[in-house]
Amino acid sequence: MLDVAVIEEAAAAEASLDPTRSRILAALAEPGSAAMLAVRLGLPRQKVNYHLKELERHGLVELVEERRKGNVTERVFQATAASYVISPSALGAVSPDPARSPDQLSARWLLALGSRLVQEVGALLTGAARAQRRVATFGIDAQVRFASAADRAAFAGELAQAVTTLVSRYHDESAPGGRDHRVVVGMHQIPTERKDAESEAGQEN
Repeated sequence: MLDVAVIEEAAAAEASLDPTRSRILAALAEPGSAAMLAVRLGLPRQKVNYHLKELERHGLVELVEERRKGNVTERVFQATAASYVISPSALGAVSPDPARSPDQLSARWLLALGSRLVQEVGALLTGAARAQRRVATFGIDAQVRFASAADRAAFAGELAQAVTTLVSRYHDESAPGGRDHRVVVGMHQIPTERKDAESEAGQEN
């Protein structure tokens, strides 16, 4: 089982978002049969069987064991991942595109960058899984508390300058066999409760 799997097809995304199927996926963090799931989730076995077939068809669950019980074969399934991320590619033409309106101070542009990150890294993971290879990535996750909006602006300016300097130092357009990499740096407030988040958003200007 993978830690995280990326869903790239619209039909698979639709299947995963069904409330009953989401419950089945969560329950199948541990292997289970339709009979076991029916008891655990309080659902009719026939209904569980139907949803399992759909989840299996889209590659969200996989058969891990078959048990013979008298004249009946019990099929045991497990989710293919502990959690799932739906790639913006599943949205087709309406997926976010950061090239439409680049603006370093726009929260919507930051969201579009994040969406592209999910889409591109998801595609890399899918290809690497087929080739049985690892994906070379790097990430930093940090938290900083600013005393004022002026401090936040100064931090953003220094960070932008530092990244620009590093990119200029290491970027080699003519390197034989070189590989392009994307560097994304973002900064946002950490959401709390919804009403607090709305209040904080109103204080951004």
